[in-house]
Amino acid sequence: MPPLLRVSDLRTHYFGFRGSRVVKAVDGVSFSLEAGETFGLVGESGCGKTTTCHSLVRLLSPSARVVGGRIELNGEDLLTKRPAEMTAIRGRRIATILQDPMASLDPLFSIYSQVAEPAYYHRGLRGRALRRKVKELLTAVRIPSPESRMRELPHQMSGGMRQRIVGAIAQAGGPQLIIADEPTTNLDVTIQLQYLNLLKELQRASGVALVFVTHNLGIVAKMCDRVAVMYAGKIVELQSVRGLFYDPRHPYTRALLDSIPKLGVRTPLHIIPGQPPDLSALPAGCSFHPRCARAMERCHVEEPPEHRFDGGDTARCWLAAPEGRAPAPEGHAAAPGARRG
Repeated sequence: MPPLLRVSDLRTHYFGFRGSRVVKAVDGVSFSLEAGETFGLVGESGCGKTTTCHSLVRLLSPSARVVGGRIELNGEDLLTKRPAEMTAIRGRRIATILQDPMASLDPLFSIYSQVAEPAYYHRGLRGRALRRKVKELLTAVRIPSPESRMRELPHQMSGGMRQRIVGAIAQAGGPQLIIADEPTTNLDVTIQLQYLNLLKELQRASGVALVFVTHNLGIVAKMCDRVAVMYAGKIVELQSVRGLFYDPRHPYTRALLDSIPKLGVRTPLHIIPGQPPDLSALPAGCSFHPRCARAMERCHVEEPPEHRFDGGDTARCWLAAPEGRAPAPEGHAAAPGARRG
């Protein structure tokens, strides 16, 4: 039986005027996702996380185009679907939760009409059944007094409530997969925790799978089963959450973990030197070598292949190869909140 979602060698590029500049935002990304699983995508801004998500639902800007690969949902390649077919899939089989809820909510329409729309079109609900469903969804995401709130407009709600409304809309069509693109970025820490707990409760109740995009490794530790680390448009490491925190295979992953403040430790935070590369002019060899403290001569001229390990784990680093694997430096500690299985 195929996984719920399988992404194979996905490549999405942005093109300048008349092809004058090509930005390889997603460059050979592969991963799979089982039903009910939470899969994390992490990395610095500009590494290709959001473009990967937009490619999955085929909602790219006019300058972007998927130039290769496959995106299979239950064995069906979404890249071969016509626009009308994709419209039927979005909301019904795949839903999205964006970073800014006001980018998803129409300021001129009531909460009721916006939550009801996916249930109306994808589930065929009408009249009282539709109203009951909207109330049920608002109650599930803990909107107080849902009967009165559904008559309100988005601007009448707080940021946390708007993000919960977007979660209700995502659930309204009964999707198999929800793509959450940094949904907690604009929320304060207390509301973030409440929202994350709510997502986990909704997932347990419905069995929906989650692709969770974030730059916060603490959230990854809490939410995800497996995680892919992206750098310069590629997945440089893919592991279980436990493996990633306690045995990172790529120097970039290790550098991200070392950049996290640790409780009771007063040493200066580790800083990754330099900046992410220009995706239209990537350096030769490994894209991370200009910032890597462990770079070898080989890293400057040869791009490392994807090394595979038991359980489907992968890493793109010469040091990750069985013959080149080195132990983690002394003093390397797991991030706060990481689960110990």
